[in-house]
Parts: sequence; C-alpha cells; structure tokens
Amino acid sequence: MKKLPAELFRDFVPELFVAAGSEKREAMIVADHLVEASLVGHDSHGLLRVPKYLNWVREGHLLPNQHALPFVDSGALVGLDGGFGFGQVIGLEAMDLAIERVRRHGFAAVGIRNSGHLGRIGAWAEQLANAGMVSIHFVNTSGFGILVAPYGGIDRRLSANPIAAGTPGPNGPIVLDIATSATAEGKIQVARNRGERLPPNLILDANGQPTDDPVAFYGPPAGSILPFGGHKGSGLSVFCEILAGSLTGGGSSHPQNSTAGRLVNNMLTLAFDPSAFGQAGSFASDVGQLEDWIRSSRPVSVGGEILLPGEVERRTMAERQQHGIPMDAATARQILEAATVLGIQPPGELVAIG
Repeated sequence: MKKLPAELFRDFVPELFVAAGSEKREAMIVADHLVEASLVGHDSHGLLRVPKYLNWVREGHLLPNQHALPFVDSGALVGLDGGFGFGQVIGLEAMDLAIERVRRHGFAAVGIRNSGHLGRIGAWAEQLANAGMVSIHFVNTSGFGILVAPYGGIDRRLSANPIAAGTPGPNGPIVLDIATSATAEGKIQVARNRGERLPPNLILDANGQPTDDPVAFYGPPAGSILPFGGHKGSGLSVFCEILAGSLTGGGSSHPQNSTAGRLVNNMLTLAFDPSAFGQAGSFASDVGQLEDWIRSSRPVSVGGEILLPGEVERRTMAERQQHGIPMDAATARQILEAATVLGIQPPGELVAIG
C-alpha cells in the first residue's frame, strides 16, 4: 500500500460529491468526516465509503442536501428526521442541537430516524465531549446493512448496530466506539481489497461454517457476521434495534420496515451536562482519578502500557497526519471509477496506485 496525504483527499473528494449533486458545504462536511475516519484508523468508515455513497446517490437511496427536521420537540427530548440525507450532515446538525438543549436543560435525548449512513459514530461522542458533555449513542441499520447473525443463528437478521460513548477527560476526550458485531462490514471489505485473511471467529460462510475468507462472506451465496461476545453482543444489538429503531420511529431491521430497500441509520443519543447533578468539579476530579487508577495496572508485557478508549485513534491520527493515509490498489480503483463516472479528473498520486 502507498500512503497519501490527507489534504489530497480533502481537496479531491468534495469535488466528487459536488458533481453528484451536493452543495459545496455538504460536500466538505462529508469529505472531512470520511478523511478523519481514515486518519484515526477507522478505514472501514473512511475513504472506502466514497464510492458506496456515490452509488447510493445515483440509485436514489441517498439524497443530497437534506437537513435534520424536527418531528417532535419537547424541550429536552427532540426527534429529528434525516430525510435520507447524508448522515454526516444529519449527525452534525443533531449533535449541535443536542449541545444547545443540554446547556438549557442539563440533559437531552435526541432521536434521529431516516438518516443516511452516519459514518464513524465515535465522531458524535467526540463532538459532545469537546463541548464538555457526557453521552451515549445507540445506532441501528435497516436495508442493506443487515449482515449479522443473531447468537445461535446462521442467517443475517441484525446489523453491526454500533454503540458509542464519550466524556471529557483530563488528557482529552475518552471515547468508546464499538460495533455489537464481531467486526464491521467495512473491515471485511478492507481485507478483501487488500487480499488479506480475517482473524478467526468473526464471520460465517453461507453454510454457517466459520471462515477467515472475506470473499466467502460476500458470496454468492452470502455469509454473515457473528455478534461479538456471543449472547452478550447479540443482546446489545437487539436493544440497539429497539432504542435507535423502534423508539425513534425509524423502525428495526425486520423486512416489513418501509426502509428495508435502502441503507438507513437511526440513532438515539443521550447527553448530559456533568454539572447538572451539581458535581461538575468532583466529576472531573473523579474521572482523572479513575484514569490514574486504570493506568496503574501492571501491563501484561514488559514495556506495555494501559490505554483508555480513544487513545489509539489519537495516536493513529498523529501518525497518519505526518506520514499519510494508507491506500490499497482496489480501494483506489473504486474511487477512480467513481471519478470517471462523474467526469472528475483525479489526482495523479491516486491514479498511480489504482
């Protein structure tokens, strides 16, 4: 793989979305989110997504220039409809509103329904943590995103259904961002594009047999992803369906859902102001003491260290900002093909890879 500077993609990718119908501001928001996801090492939610999003726009599943519109507003509780627009825009607008409501009420519950792919969910937890807030986010996916077998099953019935959480910390935001599946589908695509095998115990082939071959997952016939931690991940995934889908009105992943023909994300965000309980000073102090206590554990290996959620991403971002974003030939070709369809001249560095 070659490494290309992030600024190359920040300049080039917005052109693709503008050519596909997005206003310039929207194109910049989407591109920045995807580039940042690749910078922090979440390649499955980064530049790999560019051709997919453009295909969904072309097929009418993803609609440019939509905004988060309230369908219920009860002060601290707000429901927003994304109109099948870009999740990077819908998510940003929803979190801006959550920040405003938390500052007013000390707490906010914000539900999003009918959004396009919301991207790296940890970004929304980071946005709130940088505003001084604690949050947790539950997401479900309908339609094309149903890829995960329930515990004890073979067939696809659930999505990766991520959960994210964030808080201000003494050394920067502490952010957890996990899928309830054993892996994200994008990571399977990354492995396929790079010609790599997967770690064991992540996916099943179409016959329900464990495999490390990403090609066997895609088929045909298609396989499925396992939930993480057996019944634990499967159970959390079910509640992502209920909290993000059923509760917001976006619906869960069953085929009777009206959005079953397209990839749609729904998200429930719960956000808190630490001072709402009258403990702002003690909250920050206690989180700092917790961090020190966790780090004081003896590492398993000599010279090892204990990392908190979000630290790997910050380190990866620093490394990739300096040395570039890894780009494999298959992903480069997919982006180049999308540029050709839209009549956009790609940068020579990307052409050299693809």
